[in-house]
Amino acid sequence: MTSKALLTLAFVFSSLFFAKAQSTPPRLIIRGDDMGYSHAGNEAILKCYKDGIEKSIEVLVPSPWFPEAVKMLEQIPTADVGIHLTLTSEWDNIKWRPLSDCPSLRDADGYFYPMLRPNKNYPKRSVVENDWKLADVEKEFRAQIELALKKIPRISHISGHMGCTGLTDEVSALVEKLVQEYHIQQYDMSLKGAGVTVAGYVGEHVTSEEKLQSFTKMLESLEPGKTYIFVDHPGLDTPEIRAIHHIGYENVATDRQGVTDTWTNQRVKELIKTKGIQLIGYNDLTK
Repeated sequence: MTSKALLTLAFVFSSLFFAKAQSTPPRLIIRGDDMGYSHAGNEAILKCYKDGIEKSIEVLVPSPWFPEAVKMLEQIPTADVGIHLTLTSEWDNIKWRPLSDCPSLRDADGYFYPMLRPNKNYPKRSVVENDWKLADVEKEFRAQIELALKKIPRISHISGHMGCTGLTDEVSALVEKLVQEYHIQQYDMSLKGAGVTVAGYVGEHVTSEEKLQSFTKMLESLEPGKTYIFVDHPGLDTPEIRAIHHIGYENVATDRQGVTDTWTNQRVKELIKTKGIQLIGYNDLTK
């Protein structure tokens, strides 16, 4: 075959590939994090799945409202569910403790430390500022995974609360080992290898209206043939969540109500339909 024929053939194949990519709509995982941290948070996550666009739900296994989360998830058996591994308990007025005997991960009161990494508002109260042990991390991660699988057998993936699964290279390697051992399909650090791009708000997103506008711009920017993930934290503006906060993040209730409002907004749902965006979960990544 001549070089000219080879070039022509290469052009034909590249044109076909480009045309296929352009005809394939973007795929999008809408992930609601932190189920279990509050009753109203659980209600919001359930609402965003039933009445909105959320497709993936992350559960904090050691959190106080985990038992209710388990019962609520029974109402939505098709929802994609992940274990949101945690080594922290960040809120000032509500705390959770480790499930295992892991002394290097507990503060003086027996709770998880509020922060993963140094924070000027919580001096010496982060995991990395204390003498944490990898063996304790493994023990605690195993306890959270095993309870989650016991209560929610359809778990499809693992993610890390406040980025704890990427605390160090050793922790990342540990998570990869546990994913394989427990036969869990995906974890947050494997997304890039699966061709998933992280999407975020395009513009300011403090108020509910700003969130709506910036989320809409994000949807409009998605490219055909690509797979994206968008992560946020649904909530409700109730007295319960108004009492949940930490220094530097005091507007939790209004902020998370804005997420719920956006994800259940009719204009957003219509735009997704118009653009042909496919809403998927982690369990669809291998399809």
